Amino acid sequence: MQLPLVLKAKETGIETHCFAWEEGAVCKEIADYFYPISILDKEVILGICKQVGINGITTIASDAAVPTVSFVANEMKLIGNKVEDALAATDKYMMRQRFEEFSVSSPKFVIADENYSVENFRIPLIVKPTDRSGSRGVKKIEDLKQLSEAVKRAQNESFSHQAIIEEYVSGSEVSVESISWEGKHYILAITDKVTTEEPYFVELQHHQPSQLPNEVQQKIKHETLKALDALNVIYSASHAEFKITSEGEVYVIEVGARMGGDFIGSHLVKLSTGYDFLKGVIDVALGDFEAPKLNKTLCSGVYFLCKETEDIENIIQNSEKYPEIIEAEITDSELHNIQCSADRSGYFIYQAKKRFKL
Repeated sequence: MQLPLVLKAKETGIETHCFAWEEGAVCKEIADYFYPISILDKEVILGICKQVGINGITTIASDAAVPTVSFVANEMKLIGNKVEDALAATDKYMMRQRFEEFSVSSPKFVIADENYSVENFRIPLIVKPTDRSGSRGVKKIEDLKQLSEAVKRAQNESFSHQAIIEEYVSGSEVSVESISWEGKHYILAITDKVTTEEPYFVELQHHQPSQLPNEVQQKIKHETLKALDALNVIYSASHAEFKITSEGEVYVIEVGARMGGDFIGSHLVKLSTGYDFLKGVIDVALGDFEAPKLNKTLCSGVYFLCKETEDIENIIQNSEKYPEIIEAEITDSELHNIQCSADRSGYFIYQAKKRFKL
């Protein structure tokens, strides 16, 4: 997921030092320097960064890297959010507590500890790991008999072995892509989502700009700004996920203090608005930030391939016949029934004057 960031840095003449597990590290041959070190080994990374004398540190599309980025930035007096705020933006339980404190519109919740109770919760429920993304370990519960098994599954997927239980909010899904500098938040785009049906809710499509009514979009923007303030996001990109009910009520599901994955931040924002989000993220880390200028009003989006969407395989294989498609790839010859984003087998990205529909 870091490949677009490394490529953008090299394009602008910036020396890159990349940290990742060696297995599957696609940036290994592209970065100027590669270190086969887990992004969770913050003290080791700090030592290397001090030795190198880096000028900035950042990540995109990875919640797991966010606390390490803040730790190194804080220790080296570089630009970044505070560590405690980075942790709140990567732990769904801490995040919910911040939202409750700042009256951000979000679902009722409880941590799944030894003594948890959902006695006063409305069914259905949604169970999630507190610290994972990409729909890993997420499951909707219609019957409380399923709850214990769902909690165990979420805990097994969690880095910290913790799960959170929330009241399920029914409705459409969007995300909000923003960038923050000195505590001022610039909303770049609202992204409409299409997901699988219950119980796993894995993203199958993303489209910009949103087609929601303007009054609903204004509510979403208002709650986004409140949520970013609640998490004390000062310097970084952010990716906020929302549910919108049939009555037009909006609920913040979660907020990441990093660019959205699934090509949303790295590709779609620039395709639809003209703003180079990748460069903006680098500029924030290096202290060269300028307020975004949104100078395009095009549509962009991504479709993902899996067993449930096998009808797009032919489009990907013949993408040269579609002038709207700017990038397409099959990443796995086998199509999988999808339970998380890792089960997807390909994608295509488009840019057009109107939304690309199958």
